[in-house]
Amino acid sequence: MVQINFALREVNCKIVYYGCGLSGKTTNLEVVHGKAPRNHVGELTSIATEGDRTLFFDFLPLNLGHVAGMNTKFQIYTVPGQVYYNSTRKLVLQGADGIVFVADSRKGKMDENIESLQNLEENLRAYGMDIHTIPLVMQYNKRDLPDIYTIEELEEKLNRFSAPHFEAVAVTGEGVFPTLKKLSSMVLESLNRQQGSTVVRAPRKQAMPAKQPAMVGAAGPQRPVAATRGKSPAAPQRDSSEAAGRTKAGAARSRNAVVKDRVVRSPEVKPIERRSPPQKGVTVRRPVVSKPAASSDCPQAQPRKSKAGLITVLLLLLLAGAGAAAYFFLLK
Repeated sequence: MVQINFALREVNCKIVYYGCGLSGKTTNLEVVHGKAPRNHVGELTSIATEGDRTLFFDFLPLNLGHVAGMNTKFQIYTVPGQVYYNSTRKLVLQGADGIVFVADSRKGKMDENIESLQNLEENLRAYGMDIHTIPLVMQYNKRDLPDIYTIEELEEKLNRFSAPHFEAVAVTGEGVFPTLKKLSSMVLESLNRQQGSTVVRAPRKQAMPAKQPAMVGAAGPQRPVAATRGKSPAAPQRDSSEAAGRTKAGAARSRNAVVKDRVVRSPEVKPIERRSPPQKGVTVRRPVVSKPAASSDCPQAQPRKSKAGLITVLLLLLLAGAGAAAYFFLLK
């Protein structure tokens, strides 16, 4: 399964070397790791088992092209050759993007080659992959030995998929890099075909909207031309600032005007007027409230002072009458 590193702009692909035990898978990886430039390969990691080893390392070729404008890095793995390590073989095969099947060309190894190839097909099927569609290269190793099968015999028994094949002598490095290069190019072609339907792109930040350029010509705003040199081109700005000041002053006068609020809670409630303090230069007219005229039906109340004076006069008259009567009585 392809892994994409957007930070490093790398596409990581997984290649697995598959085959029977002691067919030359580990030797292939050791040759690639040993002869590749040091700055293009990672550390060779080995997982040892009782009968075989599993190796893997990273390989960054420079002349195999790009995928979606990104560099390609290959993670190369081997699997144990023995059938009783099938669980490990199946686990290593998970997520593979391409496979090199290393066949042993020695006579007497055909059954083991066929059994390993069938095991490969079964494990791919368990992951939902098809051996007919996944990039596959056949490598017929140990071609330097005397007692070996011919290429025609190996092709007839093993390569029913019409996959590309290479002869190799892994211990000397012959055929090792051509096999890897062919499979790598097939993997890249497969990824580019997939990219045609699913474009791989890094998440982009939302671009800020560009500022609108100032319009030049008849369509753009024209500035008034100064009549003389003494005039400053900033005069229109002063006019606009003065207009803004007049607008603010008018708004202030309107806010300071008399605000009337009518609150009606019952028929007897009179209008209530709330006034803000008048400003200098602003005349506020106060409404004249007229008092209701007195009704003619209501009797006028007598003032208390007039009643007290009348009583005083009556008392004085009584005293005067009593004094005159006493005077006449004494004269007789």
